[in-house]
Amino acid sequence: MKIKRIVAAMACCATLAVPAFAADQIELKFTTASVPSDLHTKAMKVFKEALNTSVPGRFDIQLYDSGSLFKSGADLDALQRGNVEMSYLSYQLIADAIPKYGVLTSGYLFKNPAHYRAFLASKVGQKFRADVAAEMDVQILDACYLGTRELNLRKVRDVKTPADLKGIKLRMPGSDSWLFLGDALGASATPMPFGEVYLGLQTGAIDAQDNPLPTIEAAKFYEVTKQIVMTNHLVDAINIVVNNETWDKLNQDEKSAMRKAAITACNWNNTNRKSEEARLISVFQDAGLTVSTPDVDAFRQHVQAYYLNSDRSEDWAEGLLEEVNKLAQE
Repeated sequence: MKIKRIVAAMACCATLAVPAFAADQIELKFTTASVPSDLHTKAMKVFKEALNTSVPGRFDIQLYDSGSLFKSGADLDALQRGNVEMSYLSYQLIADAIPKYGVLTSGYLFKNPAHYRAFLASKVGQKFRADVAAEMDVQILDACYLGTRELNLRKVRDVKTPADLKGIKLRMPGSDSWLFLGDALGASATPMPFGEVYLGLQTGAIDAQDNPLPTIEAAKFYEVTKQIVMTNHLVDAINIVVNNETWDKLNQDEKSAMRKAAITACNWNNTNRKSEEARLISVFQDAGLTVSTPDVDAFRQHVQAYYLNSDRSEDWAEGLLEEVNKLAQE
């Protein structure tokens, strides 16, 4: 009887302990508009596993993809309102909020994934992160490589220079920085949510879209397009971010664990994305798409001049362009 009472008391204590422990957990809703097959969607699972391994039981990590929680473009507002704790944040949305960082979205600037990390680790990168935290209410944990963006056309077209894109309705994400890049390429930039792009290409509402090759495969855009033009116009990355409200709840060890988990996730993403890019050219050709290479130098010169001769460059932080270029050489 005595043993039974002890066991019963232990069971009672354990039962009472569960709600108390659960109440101590920090909820992390991590949302993205990308589809389940996309690599940076899969990287969210890597982040979850890494963080749960490092700090067992501390976080209740919930993953949402395909815009199921918040549609593309709405996740930043959700972060800032506290309706979601984590998401991916593009440099384009940052530039819209803090125009002096518009230079970071310009075509033909970053050279590779390592260049992004060198920037974030530099003095100017640390200032950038602090400004984002202060003005956008989010903390940048790491930058995941999204791939090198190419043009994906609904119909085959002879594209050698930006002039050959005149009149092409090129879907771009809805932010001002993205639309500017689309115009800089010589096309007519057309805003459209990511989830509507497949149907837009299928119906002819748009003539083209731009994305890295792995995204073209993951979203099955190759099913409704005929050509990929290898402009290499943007080596793209997207930041894993957490809102300040959540960040401020963490102690230093927990913050370190979250940063390390983000780095682990981005390392996984970067390795797999570079591998995917290497194999996809032949995959798309086998699927019947024409893969062509334009005069990339002509595109580069046109795009860079388009930025430098615009009012946008007047807002750029003084010397930042030179600092970023220098980091690529080190």
